[in-house]
Amino acid sequence: MASQVIPINILDARSPRDTDDEPRGGSSASESEAQNALEVGATRTCEQLNSLTSQTKVMFDNESAHRRKSSLVSSDGFGLSRQHKSTTCFVHSLLESQKKERAYGRRRDSDGAPKATSSPDAVDFSKTQARLLTKRQLSDMAWGVRELSKKLASIRLKMQVRTVFLLTKAHDETLLDHTREVAEWLLSSDRGTEYTVYVEKTLENNEKFDAKSVITRNPSYQKRLRYWTNEMCAKSPHTFDLVVTLGGDGTVLYASWLFQRIVPPVVSFALGSLGFLTKFDYGRFPEELTKAFRDGITVSLRLRFEGTVMRSVRRETDSQRDLVEELVGEECDDNRTHKPDGTYLILNEIVVDRGPNPSLAMSSTEIFGDDEHFTSVQADGICVATPTGSTAYNLAAGGSLCHPENPVILVTAICAHTLSFRPIILPDTIVLRVGVPYNARASSWASFDGRER
Repeated sequence: MASQVIPINILDARSPRDTDDEPRGGSSASESEAQNALEVGATRTCEQLNSLTSQTKVMFDNESAHRRKSSLVSSDGFGLSRQHKSTTCFVHSLLESQKKERAYGRRRDSDGAPKATSSPDAVDFSKTQARLLTKRQLSDMAWGVRELSKKLASIRLKMQVRTVFLLTKAHDETLLDHTREVAEWLLSSDRGTEYTVYVEKTLENNEKFDAKSVITRNPSYQKRLRYWTNEMCAKSPHTFDLVVTLGGDGTVLYASWLFQRIVPPVVSFALGSLGFLTKFDYGRFPEELTKAFRDGITVSLRLRFEGTVMRSVRRETDSQRDLVEELVGEECDDNRTHKPDGTYLILNEIVVDRGPNPSLAMSSTEIFGDDEHFTSVQADGICVATPTGSTAYNLAAGGSLCHPENPVILVTAICAHTLSFRPIILPDTIVLRVGVPYNARASSWASFDGRER
């Protein structure tokens, strides 16, 4: 469906003779003639506008329900489908209930009793990847998260914490003493509550952490000191009531990476070089944790991006292929150009760069938003950052600083070839695509929060 736009030029109704030759103090007759001329000119302009209006037909897209077929390929056949179970996390239960309220309308039957009816736009967001949502569904989801974030910012959640997830850098020996100190404090009978503490599996036989001596001090600790694995975080995130990180911003990013779908509330203590995401001082961890367990916590939701790697589908006959034409041009109904090859949720940024290629071989990328081609970029790479990640690689690349609560997408070129390219701020309700053209001089590499490169 195409819409036609007719440009309308607003012209001055006065003629040059009326403005230049007429003296400022003219007679009343000339003023009357000038006024009549203006009225006639205005009447003709209105007639022209009415004529153009009658020829213009305004058509509205059906809520932008269209998605490119290159993104509509089902991921079931490529091993990306996940089984989602109902969560016991209070924050996520609020979010799920809010989605159900927006997805289903309410009506009353003949007896006056309320009855739920399925809306044509109803969709289970927890089982659908964001790239498969329509424009309205994506906007509804973003709106629901913003409303929930506003509510959570003004209330304090008093949770019944029983299971604590401890996360630190297991290879950093300077942090293992602090990890053991926090674990023993949580396991102590002085807390009044028997907390179950999970530490990384690699610490079970670590000499520095010395788990055996912790259990020997009090045999009751043996049942409450447990060990987590990456598989456990992926399949059973609802097992943990609270995540406590000991380190810097990288440790918080690692927590986001471990919990790809459901992230328990994270309390971060600063023990690293950077502190944008670590709010609490480690020296006060007994007071801070006691206050959180006794008085509750205030949850601050952070926006994460869902990035999907789309691999090009090989063709046997067609040798000349155009990426722009495939993504925003005309396609055959049965033509599938790309297939998904991996989906990741990130907290900081997605970077597409030239990787190990020589410095002379710049990365060529095409940027698309929904069904529009935005621009072509010649640079060392492209950084697509979240508001939380605006203080990381995005800032080093010359991008804009952004408050974490702003629902935006930050796009910044890394060492752009042209000085005219400037950082772009986009809304979070679009599906952004960064593609490498088929005729690019060098391949590109992608990283998700610095991982899976």
